[in-house]
Amino acid sequence: MPTPPTPLPQGRSRKLLLTGAAGGLGTVLRPRLKAYADLLRVSDIGSMAPARAGEEVVVCDLADPRAVDALVQGCDAIVHLGGVSVERPFEEILPANIQGIYNVYEAARRHGVRRIIFASSNHAIGFYRQNQVIDADVLPRPDGYYGLSKVFGENLARFYFDRYGIETVCIRIGSSFPEAKDRRMLVTWLSYDDLEQLIVRGLFTPHVGHTIVYGASANRDSWWDNSRAAHLGFAPQDSSEPFRAKVEAQPLPDPTDPANQYQGGGFVKAGPFND
Repeated sequence: MPTPPTPLPQGRSRKLLLTGAAGGLGTVLRPRLKAYADLLRVSDIGSMAPARAGEEVVVCDLADPRAVDALVQGCDAIVHLGGVSVERPFEEILPANIQGIYNVYEAARRHGVRRIIFASSNHAIGFYRQNQVIDADVLPRPDGYYGLSKVFGENLARFYFDRYGIETVCIRIGSSFPEAKDRRMLVTWLSYDDLEQLIVRGLFTPHVGHTIVYGASANRDSWWDNSRAAHLGFAPQDSSEPFRAKVEAQPLPDPTDPANQYQGGGFVKAGPFND
């Protein structure tokens, strides 16, 4: 049985910024986050659905520092999902995932933003083995350029907290989809409801400092220990169990395949891209 959740912290943003609003998770979270903000400003590099009541829609290239500065102005909190979300050559990761997050934090510093939710990833620790249970204090072991960019983002967030007091909750998202699709996802699956709960707790829990938390639902098996983030009160309510029978009807995976040995799954094999 899932642990009963503690009450959600009370809070509301005057103007909340959601980057990456046209992506898979951004599209899911956009209507959900509107409930926690007087005005939700949504942004992406590409086309988005038109603004609804209580929204602003801003097309913005995260690699453009002036555009990001204007995007952040007036916001009191940021949910930062923007960037390349899959493993790609470094030249494609660099502008949005590395230069982009720097631009976001610099704009936050200039405009007095005090709280950021950073969509990190399990790929920041993807080269730990699937038979290990790790907490947030382990050394990063990124499984590719994408994971490397998430490690950069986590460390950048820590720097901006230590120097400027900007608090960040870095969510190492597992696999957030409508359902668990394979055996790995039976462990890493994160429901949309549990993701929403985690973001809301990250936004409004007092005194989070620099927190790293793993984003997974209350699945039967787990590789991740969230005791270092207990102050968030995150108690996932969903589980991958309803998908187990369907997944386990699939052929058994090859145990010698690195994708079935390491927590990062197929990302540990992606590339090289420039040979």
